[in-house]
Amino acid sequence: MSLSELQRLFVKLVGLLIDHAYSQGYELTFAEAFRTPEQAQWDFEHHTGIVNSLHCVRLAIDLNLFVDGVYQTDGAAYAPLGAFWKTLHPLCRWGGDFQRVDADHFSMTYGGRE
Repeated sequence: MSLSELQRLFVKLVGLLIDHAYSQGYELTFAEAFRTPEQAQWDFEHHTGIVNSLHCVRLAIDLNLFVDGVYQTDGAAYAPLGAFWKTLHPLCRWGGDFQRVDADHFSMTYGGRE
């Protein structure tokens, strides 16, 4: 699958994730979707991210989760969304499963990156 095809699939799956979240009574706002290579470098240098972020190729999104109008800072609150996300496609990855937990992160594997 080409990068362009994967990007289009990713957007479709993010739409399903958003619909699912709202059907469960959650609310969301966008945190970060696209990240420039310069921003990824800065994040790496400041130990807040990686250089080869999938955000740079539009295959990752960070979502802010709200339950009853309250922004959720506990990564465990994202677990139901992470579990749903992983059912949508074999390439879907949730940041809550990463060694360095990033619970608001939803991505698709590409080029050996998650």
